[in-house]
Amino acid sequence: MNPQLKTILLTILTLSFFAIALVELSGVSSTALFNKYGIGNGGTAHVHEDEDETAKREKEAKALPKTQISFDDTKHDFGTITEGEIAKHAYKFKNTGNNPLLISKAVASCGCTVPSYPKEPIPPGGEGEIVVEFNSANRPGQQNKNVLVYSNAQEEAMSIGFTVEVKEK
Repeated sequence: MNPQLKTILLTILTLSFFAIALVELSGVSSTALFNKYGIGNGGTAHVHEDEDETAKREKEAKALPKTQISFDDTKHDFGTITEGEIAKHAYKFKNTGNNPLLISKAVASCGCTVPSYPKEPIPPGGEGEIVVEFNSANRPGQQNKNVLVYSNAQEEAMSIGFTVEVKEK
């Protein structure tokens, strides 16, 4: 094989590995991009539940009349934590509309973030919370994460999120 061709192929291979390593270390993965931008069929990658149940709830939410959801806060700052710690925050909300509120799914922008939300409809005037858990393992530095909350509210998708500074061990 031609030495020049070998050099070109090795350079391409090396750059490919570098690009993959960069994507993995930065926390951006194909599923995170799917979740963040709703590209392709990866939108439910970090929902961590049965896809049939999610599809059923999405269908139910679309069939319900629109309502209103109001969050106490949509952004939280955890401050500084040590790498490896688990940080949790409960985003409290209220159904301020006149119809039952059904959250169909909550999708995290990264696998390090896991949302938990009520599966039953919230009656008008009722309250609930979405608990977001962040695993800081292998995530040093400033982190900004989001969760898209889908429901039968006027605004079908709302973003809640947090910032945190993760210091290395």
